[in-house]
Amino acid sequence: MKKADDLSEWYTQIVTKAELADYAPMKGFMVLRPYGYSIWEKIKEWLDRKLKESGHSNAYFPLFIPESYLKKEAEHFKGFTPEVFWVTEAGENKLSERLAVRPTSETIVNDAYSRWVRSWRDLPLLINLWNSVLRSEITATRPFIRTSEFLWQEGHTVHATKEDADKEVMMILEFYRQLTEDQMATPVLTGYKSEKEKFVGALYTTTLEAMMPDGKAIQMGTSHNLGQNFSKPFQIKYLGQDEQTHFAWTTSWGVSWRLISAMIMLHSDDKGLVVPPRIAPIQAVIVPIYYKTERSETVAEKVRTTAETLSRAGVAVHVDSREQYTPGWKFNEWELKGVPLRVEIGPKDVEKNQVTLVRRDNSQKLAVKDDAILGEVQRCLDEIQKSLYSKAKSALNDSISQATDYEQFKKTLNDRGGFVRACWCGRSECEEAIKNETGATIRTIPLTDEKPFSSCIYCSNTATKVTYFAKSY
Repeated sequence: MKKADDLSEWYTQIVTKAELADYAPMKGFMVLRPYGYSIWEKIKEWLDRKLKESGHSNAYFPLFIPESYLKKEAEHFKGFTPEVFWVTEAGENKLSERLAVRPTSETIVNDAYSRWVRSWRDLPLLINLWNSVLRSEITATRPFIRTSEFLWQEGHTVHATKEDADKEVMMILEFYRQLTEDQMATPVLTGYKSEKEKFVGALYTTTLEAMMPDGKAIQMGTSHNLGQNFSKPFQIKYLGQDEQTHFAWTTSWGVSWRLISAMIMLHSDDKGLVVPPRIAPIQAVIVPIYYKTERSETVAEKVRTTAETLSRAGVAVHVDSREQYTPGWKFNEWELKGVPLRVEIGPKDVEKNQVTLVRRDNSQKLAVKDDAILGEVQRCLDEIQKSLYSKAKSALNDSISQATDYEQFKKTLNDRGGFVRACWCGRSECEEAIKNETGATIRTIPLTDEKPFSSCIYCSNTATKVTYFAKSY
């Protein structure tokens, strides 16, 4: 299946054939296979380090949440109820209260925070969770994109003032941007969600939006200022330096394994997966080429020393020494799995004091002398990372159109998709009408206000915001 012919089917085949994931026996669920999990671990390692460096700590909270906790924040409860899995029995006994299987953790976390926060000295409280959540997305399972259970991280913080909470929201948004753009080579638009599209219960939501080859947007992550919408019902109060009692300000934020889906769709090709070097579990695979001669020992020795040289320098290297497969078979497998760089070592390479490097992104072959192997491997990995981002950035820029009237707006969405930059009056009625008539939503409103260049795209009244609309996953 070719990417250009049927992106959906191509995507499914990449996920399964590259052994990233498999379908579970329950509708709506998937199995994350070791190779797919190793990519998630690379994402997790980078983000976990950034969070800890900025003062956050990891914790864990229960999977089950009492229904009464969800009801404490009415808007939040209303927004999540249609997606919640409920536990009503334990063994043969009926429970006295229904338990929600964690759709998100704001309520149970803030219940604990109400006991942990007493004074301004306890703030800020900065906690992150690595877990899974369950939401009943069982109508159309798409691995990594839409499943009933997914891996993610969710941060939950408490602050003394709105200003402190605002800084937290923007710091996390920047971490997410660095993760998606600098590590995953996936360019994004950042901005605010509209009131209609924001996280239920939030004061405001910031978002990162990427564009896929089929002209649909995908939300890469969100960071929310929850205001005092949770601190008041959960009684998260602190004694300030002014000796007065104040309600705290809280935030939450998260990214999920959906990041992997965007990476697959943006970078991969008809040969298989393409993984950006900075998040690749294997950055370079060494494939020995043996013949039944006495020279096989010299090849094996060179493979060993080359692997040691690369590994000592921090390159994630793997030696494919399996004897039951031919070199050609191995080449195809590692191309399918998207390893950025292949290192071929055969008898002729030994004779010439060289190795052969093959780039996954463009299939370019390079003969590299032994004393230059490390430098060339590092250079190639850096070039691959930059090339993938540059190509994706150009595609993102090309995906953005501008519309000044509604007919043009609809035609652009239908003919080419992508982001449509348009002006909006700020009324939810216009936003809802556009969604109902076109399937497009406001994906983001720029962080810095842009001057409207036309009247509202729908009602033609005076516009107050420049927005980016798109259809989405």
